[in-house]
Amino acid sequence: MARKIAAPSSRTRRRRRAANTREWLGGIQLSGFAAILLGLVVFGALVLVPTVSSYVDMRQQIAQAQQGVELTNDEIAQLELERDQWRDPAFIQSEARERLFYMNPGEIVYLIQDDLPVSDDEEPSVVAPEASETESDWMGSMLRSVVGAGLAEQATPATK
Repeated sequence: MARKIAAPSSRTRRRRRAANTREWLGGIQLSGFAAILLGLVVFGALVLVPTVSSYVDMRQQIAQAQQGVELTNDEIAQLELERDQWRDPAFIQSEARERLFYMNPGEIVYLIQDDLPVSDDEEPSVVAPEASETESDWMGSMLRSVVGAGLAEQATPATK
């Protein structure tokens, strides 16, 4: 009958791992040449990091400047098209007619003001079905109010 071998406990595994790490670190020997080489690598990294970061910053600034130049070139192209339009006499005449209402001699001009489309047969909507028009003598009502306020001996307090 085969015997089953139990897996080592987690505590045993930790001890073995710690022992392996100590053996690996103990096997490293640092010679003078390796120390100088390590120092040069660290020194090189310290020198190159600011240079690389300034290079990246400059590349970003160049990209932004190029984007600004592209936008400016687009605006220049747009303005040149507009300038070419304004050099065309037919365009100038159409703009003068539209904006300033200039016409050629002998033309008859009709200006239509408040040119609103005529609404279809829309019936006015009833606001309230029970609302009705009452006849009131507003002038007489106002006169009675003014005379009553002027002849009152004591002012009545306002109610909230």
